[in-house]
Amino acid sequence: MIADGLQRNDPAQYDGLADEWWRPQGGFAMLHWFAASRAEHIPQAPAGGVLVDLACGGGLMAPHAARLGYRHVGIDLGLPGLELGRAHGMLPVRGSVLAVPLADGCADVVVAGEILEHVDDDVAVLAECARLLRPGGTLVIDAIAATWLARVIAVRLAERIPGGPPPGIHDPDLFVDRARLLAAADELGLDLRLVGLRPSLRDAVAWRLGRRAAVRMKPVGTTAVIFAGYGRKR
Repeated sequence: MIADGLQRNDPAQYDGLADEWWRPQGGFAMLHWFAASRAEHIPQAPAGGVLVDLACGGGLMAPHAARLGYRHVGIDLGLPGLELGRAHGMLPVRGSVLAVPLADGCADVVVAGEILEHVDDDVAVLAECARLLRPGGTLVIDAIAATWLARVIAVRLAERIPGGPPPGIHDPDLFVDRARLLAAADELGLDLRLVGLRPSLRDAVAWRLGRRAAVRMKPVGTTAVIFAGYGRKR
């Protein structure tokens, strides 16, 4: 059941779940796994390197950005999440991912994780990623594909299992058209490749039994459910 009668994909849900952000066994457990997976595709920071984290939530990329040597700038609309991110070393900036209040070419890395399937215009978010990146900069995204299979797995099933998304956090009508995304990326000067992802089933069982602190995200041969995108700005 969706909390307090809120509609699917209502951003207010994140404010109500703020205590879950940094609980590895909590309602946002999978987002910890995604953050670690994103970090695997981010290079070590150059001197003064900046990582811009769109829809940063509670700042779960913070320890990874620090380890890689980046100044971590988080963009989000939710104040509770931004304050949590600040407490973990992130520089919080309140703003929309559709109109980020930062200068063109300011970022060595842009991360847009778990946001494209939450907005009405995912291409506009991708355009902001391209605007923020310097030439040669790194883009890391992940999202849910606009397929019937994703509707079944990411909503009907995942919302019912431990570590999965809180009920109502996704609206499947906003899931991402991969072909449109790739075409837009090319027009925006982004070389982008998509890779399917899933949690390691062995890790997930061990995590559930308390034998692992986290679960590895593994590549799979299909992008029809969860996918990541790794790219560079030309």
